[in-house]
Amino acid sequence: MKVNRNGQAEVLAADQLDELFATLPHPHRLIAAICYYTSCRVSEAISLQVDDLSNGRIIFRRANTKQKRTKEISIPSKLQAELDLVNLPQTGYLFPGKYGGHIARQSVDHAIRKATDYIGLQGVSSHSFRRTAITKMYRAGVDLKTIQQRSGHASIANVGIYIQGLDGAADTAGELL
Repeated sequence: MKVNRNGQAEVLAADQLDELFATLPHPHRLIAAICYYTSCRVSEAISLQVDDLSNGRIIFRRANTKQKRTKEISIPSKLQAELDLVNLPQTGYLFPGKYGGHIARQSVDHAIRKATDYIGLQGVSSHSFRRTAITKMYRAGVDLKTIQQRSGHASIANVGIYIQGLDGAADTAGELL
């Protein structure tokens, strides 16, 4: 569990995720939805520009991804429903900041902390949406290579770190022999 910004972000159960989405205000709710439905990092979500949403796809520009590779993901219907609920800007950043540029990561972190404190969740951070999505895909039977491609991880080993329940699996696997 994550404590004082140390450790791994908590993976959310479906009801916790729903409650958190319902508690987060716009634009933080939409940012969290993008992180969850695309398995992206919060820094990738907040740096999206209006032009990055096109023809049912989201393009994460290489300059904004950790691996410095462009990532293109189809917009799932549930994310499209979230996008349809808000009045998006016509140009520039999808989440403009108060003083130019895009919204600050600290603003998103603050909104998530405030919402999780309100509903009584612990160990949750902006990374919880990414970990929850990756864990849910794995449990649904999506292969690790596909998850790696969608999430943009450099290696499958890094994907495994995100999946709740796999930590320590290598240690216990030896006991099966």
